[in-house]
Amino acid sequence: MKKTNQLSAVMVCIILMCASCLFAQDWPQWRGLNRDGKAGGFKAPGQWPSELTQKWKKTVGLGDATPALVGNKLYVFTRQGDEEVTLCLNADSSDEIWIDKYTAQAVTGAASRHPGPRSSPTVANGKVLTIGVGGVLSCLDASSGKVLWRKDPFPKKVPRFFTSMSPIVVDGMAIAQLGAQGGGAIIAYDLATGNEKWRWSEEGPDYGSPVILTVAGTKQIVTPTEKSIVGIDVADGKLLWQIPSVPPGRAYNAATPIVDGQTVIYAAKGRGTKAIKIGKQGDAFITKELWSNPELGTQYNTPVLKDGLLFGLSDGGNLFCINAENGKTAWTDGTQHDRGGFTSIVDAGSCLMALPSSSELIVYKPSKNQYEELAKIKVADTPIYSHPVIAGNRIFIKDQESVALLMIQ
Repeated sequence: MKKTNQLSAVMVCIILMCASCLFAQDWPQWRGLNRDGKAGGFKAPGQWPSELTQKWKKTVGLGDATPALVGNKLYVFTRQGDEEVTLCLNADSSDEIWIDKYTAQAVTGAASRHPGPRSSPTVANGKVLTIGVGGVLSCLDASSGKVLWRKDPFPKKVPRFFTSMSPIVVDGMAIAQLGAQGGGAIIAYDLATGNEKWRWSEEGPDYGSPVILTVAGTKQIVTPTEKSIVGIDVADGKLLWQIPSVPPGRAYNAATPIVDGQTVIYAAKGRGTKAIKIGKQGDAFITKELWSNPELGTQYNTPVLKDGLLFGLSDGGNLFCINAENGKTAWTDGTQHDRGGFTSIVDAGSCLMALPSSSELIVYKPSKNQYEELAKIKVADTPIYSHPVIAGNRIFIKDQESVALLMIQ
């Protein structure tokens, strides 16, 4: 009996370890499992190949939204004709499991070059959340695609380049910032019912997405708005603190804040990169600037924090490294990789990966001394504005109209 119990305990441990590995490789929302750009389970090859092995490629529609991966299901959000479409695909084969469609607002003006959705799906608690270009927030059943609820609190009111923020799920609520500059709100909906729980409407949205910060036991939504970086109480939607961040000229608040303990790091075009510490004094929350690097800001990318170093792509298109302890520039690469400042950076453990709109995957060392490139691999024939989804040695790439599974051998 004792031997049987020991065997059972070992089996339980193995099952839990396997489940943990599978969970670690999920990419269920914007910037991965914890919204920090870190990939789980990746093992770099001894020598990088000149190209990756394509297992499958499927035409899915237009859009810049990053797919979400949970278990063996890939959730893709695109535009087909005048409809916004959510597809659930088998991640191994690309076979369609289910599809949901609705007629969407047309993208007009300068933004019309990108007619598809920008917002990445969020998968949590058996549900899929999407936000369309017109600010339509949908909640679908993850297993069947059934529409559970759909909200459009600010019809036809969108930022200049349309809705881009990706929703977040916390404490049984779906939280999104919707509307337009000068007329919008951060709104929390009950995930199960779609009933509104609270809203904060002092500022409208820009283009960045929220993260979670906990200070003194208070869980907060930290997000860029049209003019600020704010901390909002998750429990009731009250403003806890606010840092002015007004975009100059043709700049935007498009980067996602980075949380490191009680420190919030944020970057923006024309305003460099800053670190602030959030504390509590009596009943009030206070902010203290720890450092500011005016030389290096970002436009359409969010840096990753790794081993006390911040790796990003500057608004001038150059890869850089900042010491996150003091804000000093460690190095800046002299090559301009993307003129528009578009790229996605992933911490893949022993290496970093950057994917600019040129569709060349750049692999480089996470070094504090200098830029050291390991490989540069073409992964698509059309521009890429979505984030690569890296799970183990699989890379899911969404280009202009297709999604593909590439393997690193």
